[in-house]
Amino acid sequence: MSEKKPASRGRGPMGMGGGMGAMAGGEKAKNFKSTMLTLFSYMSEFKGRIIVVIIFAIFSSIFSIVGPKILGKATTKLFEGLIAWSMGLNLLTDFDYIRNCILLLVFLYIISSVFAYVQAYIMSGVSMKITYRFRKDISEKINKLPLKYFDTRTHGEVLSRITNDVDTLSQTLNQSLTQLITSTTTVIGVLVMMLSISPLLTLVAFLTIPLSGGLIVSVAKKSQKYFKTQQEYIGHMNGHIEEIYSGHNVVQVFNGEEEAISKFEKLNEEVYDSAWKSQFLSGMMMPIMTFVGNIGYVLVCILGGYLAAKKTIDVGDVQAFIQYIRSFNQPIAQLANISNTLQSTAAAAERVFEFLGEEEQTPEAESPIKLDKVIGNVEFKNVKFGYNDDKIIINNFSSIIKAGQKVAIVGPTGAGKSTIIKLLMRFYDINSGAILVDNHNINDFTRNDLRSMFGMVLQDTWLYNASILDNIKYGNFDATHEQIIKASKAAHCDEFIRALPDGYDLILNEEASNISQGQKQLLTIARTILADPKILILDEATSSVDTRTEVLIQKAMDNLMSNRTSFVIAHRLSTIKNADVILVMKDGDIIEQGNHETLLKANGFYSGLYKSQFENS
Repeated sequence: MSEKKPASRGRGPMGMGGGMGAMAGGEKAKNFKSTMLTLFSYMSEFKGRIIVVIIFAIFSSIFSIVGPKILGKATTKLFEGLIAWSMGLNLLTDFDYIRNCILLLVFLYIISSVFAYVQAYIMSGVSMKITYRFRKDISEKINKLPLKYFDTRTHGEVLSRITNDVDTLSQTLNQSLTQLITSTTTVIGVLVMMLSISPLLTLVAFLTIPLSGGLIVSVAKKSQKYFKTQQEYIGHMNGHIEEIYSGHNVVQVFNGEEEAISKFEKLNEEVYDSAWKSQFLSGMMMPIMTFVGNIGYVLVCILGGYLAAKKTIDVGDVQAFIQYIRSFNQPIAQLANISNTLQSTAAAAERVFEFLGEEEQTPEAESPIKLDKVIGNVEFKNVKFGYNDDKIIINNFSSIIKAGQKVAIVGPTGAGKSTIIKLLMRFYDINSGAILVDNHNINDFTRNDLRSMFGMVLQDTWLYNASILDNIKYGNFDATHEQIIKASKAAHCDEFIRALPDGYDLILNEEASNISQGQKQLLTIARTILADPKILILDEATSSVDTRTEVLIQKAMDNLMSNRTSFVIAHRLSTIKNADVILVMKDGDIIEQGNHETLLKANGFYSGLYKSQFENS
């Protein structure tokens, strides 16, 4: 059974905002500093490699920054030779000097590229190992969390910790971290080189930065609200699409197509309206920066030409300075992007660390019991339990079930029938009392050993995207093909499986919708039969099959339950007439127990339930 996928959050048919859009709409961490410190401590295992990455990134930037200065020297030497030639003098250009400059440039750029390649290679490996460790820790954590954690959260929320949040961390570690180092080094290095050429030109160049920054901030503020609206309505629209798609049959039955289309068009219109405004405004960022930057170039060229004419500065230095201006704007923009990326990264890391820090289920017994042979005696002693401490739903539950007995648990909705099973399997731990299996407290077993004693067939079928053979084999991975066929025949599903295209090799789709609900239930029963457990739990196991199939399954179940302790939860009381013991529950307590005939003669609560189901007949 596949879980329903959560609606996309900002991604989907139209969830592809631009770079500045991502800046505007990013989620922020509640405690940025603490989260980042935790993240860095998580990376401490790789601190040696990260230091190497930082050193290589710095040297890569430095070698790249020195280039324009050397090229400016070559330009100056060439310019001096041309001036000498234009004045009628012999050509005085020192081509050996220019050649050496060019060779030095080529060498520096090659070294810079090598350093950049090495640091990228190392950082990719580090980021993937950290990502692997995050996913491994999360996977292990999932198996240690109590069931109540998942009862209070959507599946999509849990899955997003493993996918979206870890992917965000991976991308930041792989790209933004090294980019932060290189951008910072470039900004500082370029600034030093600009000051070394001319403090006056540097001052003129910096006059345009406040203008550029002011315009960008004002545009970003306007675009931010549109990006937020866009992300909000994309989520609404994707949620509406998923809802209508999953309930498409119901929409058609009740002629709800027009209303569904009308709602979609309204949501789509909101997305369109906010999307084009946000994209237009974010698209203005680069033209604004380019325009203001060009003003700075013009001012630098005019002033640089004037200073060169006065021989206050070399022509090559003017050329180098212009290159440095172009090199200065890009890392500043990158740093602005990275600062926002770090906010979303901290938010993702915070969610991951919150998950890893969740309270785990009670630890396993220090010296667990391992039974050589399970007999199947079960006893409940004064069991008290509540999903919340302030709301106890099972007050004082006691019962003794002998090995091989068929025990039916009946009662109205909310009486605590399924809860008893959850406690027996240790999905939840009881508040007080004890549950014993073969005279041993279930807390004295490991959860794996305890659950290996049980086989479950639930009302909600669970099948995964694999062949029918693999789904049945899930009950026992070591089973032979003959054992699988035998189990299928016992569950009365062999005949319909062979009638399907590809038979046992038929691949069930993601929703397992290429077979009927009743057929899915039969496969889960076959899986349980194959597991050959000592204790059976059947929760409305025949609720999804027709009457004829129900009779066949009931016969197969009677054979299966022979010499096995079995717990049957049923709302249709006709299915549990032959139970050895019927536990009648109401408001968390057993109010009656006995066999079918005894309880009918008592003319109590069970008798009323039974008669209410068959009074018409």
